[in-house]
Amino acid sequence: MASSRDRQRKLARAKLDRQMARRAAATRRRRQIQAGVGAFLVLAVIVAGSAWALGAFDSDPKQNTAAEETCLWTPQDATANTNLKDVGTPPTKDLPTDGTRPMTVTTNQGAPITAELNLTSSPCAAASIAHLAGRSFYDNTKCHEITADGALRCGDPSGTGLGGPTYSFYDEDLPTAPSPSASPAPGQPPTYPKGTVAMISNPPGVNGSQFLIFFKDFTTADPKYPVIGKVTGGLDVVEKIGAQPTVDNGTGAKVKPKTDVVIQSLTVGEPVTGAAPPPSGAPASSPSAG
Repeated sequence: MASSRDRQRKLARAKLDRQMARRAAATRRRRQIQAGVGAFLVLAVIVAGSAWALGAFDSDPKQNTAAEETCLWTPQDATANTNLKDVGTPPTKDLPTDGTRPMTVTTNQGAPITAELNLTSSPCAAASIAHLAGRSFYDNTKCHEITADGALRCGDPSGTGLGGPTYSFYDEDLPTAPSPSASPAPGQPPTYPKGTVAMISNPPGVNGSQFLIFFKDFTTADPKYPVIGKVTGGLDVVEKIGAQPTVDNGTGAKVKPKTDVVIQSLTVGEPVTGAAPPPSGAPASSPSAG
């Protein structure tokens, strides 16, 4: 009997040893698998990080045209605003962004008014005006307002203040508003010196074709007109127009020049590289009359 019990114990012991061995082997395999997966994940992270650093996840440069675009033109609905005129849109790429472009405004009020459009600080405004001028958008239109800020407002074929092309673009060189707590420094230049050319839109920031030519200095704590250039000749003509009496424009506002100011033609020349006018807010002398 003792011998039989010993055999049974030995058999049970052997069975237990086999079970323990299988469990140990399974544990080793599981640990090996886990170690392999962990190593793979670490390697994958390293490879992915290196690829990201080298730009492997960047969009295809041939398809990523946004980075190459100088200007973006936002469509405007001509069915909602019948004062808009569709003449297409300017290019978005390969636009000049250095120097100036000459602009000539010929009116029925005397000698032509010439200006420099600043390509460095306002390349999109210059591109837009050049595009519109090339399609005779401004020809035979009226400067419909003499503003309370001391500027002649032009560029709206409808003469309503609501007209323009069927696209808009954002503000570029908007003067910096002075700090409410800061006192103006002695000799600080005006926000808009006489001779400044600036865009105007309603609402602000939705620029189209309308622009201002200031015939006197204007200072404000709330600048709304992005500067696009300055007058280089014919400022005396603008001052003469600004001195005209104004009449009701049909809406109750007494802002329309009593004598019609007609733009007979507006042209924009080729870019001129070199020193551009200083950006808005920088000290600059007012252009001389003539």
